Amino acid sequence: MSQRTVTAVAVVLGLAACANMSESQRNAGIGAVGGAVGGAVIGSATGSDKVGRDAAIGAGVGALGAYIWTQRMEAQRQAMAEAAAGSGVGVSRTEDNQLKLDIPSDISFDVGKAAIRPEMRPILSRFADTLHQNPATTVRIVGHTDSTGNDSVNEPLSTRRAASARDFLVDRGVNAGRIAIAGRGSRQPVASNETASGRARNRRVEIYVGESGG
Repeated sequence: MSQRTVTAVAVVLGLAACANMSESQRNAGIGAVGGAVGGAVIGSATGSDKVGRDAAIGAGVGALGAYIWTQRMEAQRQAMAEAAAGSGVGVSRTEDNQLKLDIPSDISFDVGKAAIRPEMRPILSRFADTLHQNPATTVRIVGHTDSTGNDSVNEPLSTRRAASARDFLVDRGVNAGRIAIAGRGSRQPVASNETASGRARNRRVEIYVGESGG
């Protein structure tokens, strides 16, 4: 089997492996796969006899280069940390340089509902302000549920919750083209669904903001 074939197989396996990763890990993984392809192609085009090495180098660059952390991103993180202080909303920088807002159920949505609760509105309003101040970024909103009920209920509910957050931001002037949404249902718990407190943690919305390095 040629080195080029080996690289192609590795790329396919790499993409498949991304399916069960966390959001930040998945983005870094996809970047790594893309980098590996680029490295392999460059090595092949230049007649390099070290295509595998070139692919590995490309993978490292791709994993690091998906997003960049700029002064604007840091200012946005600080602004959201101040706005969310004492609310229970988590504000963090991910390993692949995205800003993450982790919004728990007790301020976001009532059980079984997709309407945004009043406690969440000021935080999303401030978030919209920071997006206007940093127009180079894109946003992903991911809804999650606990395991109560079945997939036929949880999947669309998690998507409707993400859509509600998107619509709120759009109503405040954020371009809808900047925002992608997804619903994960109960498939990505962060705590045990065997306890009430664990189920409450799993009912959440995660918002990711990224500034591309490309």
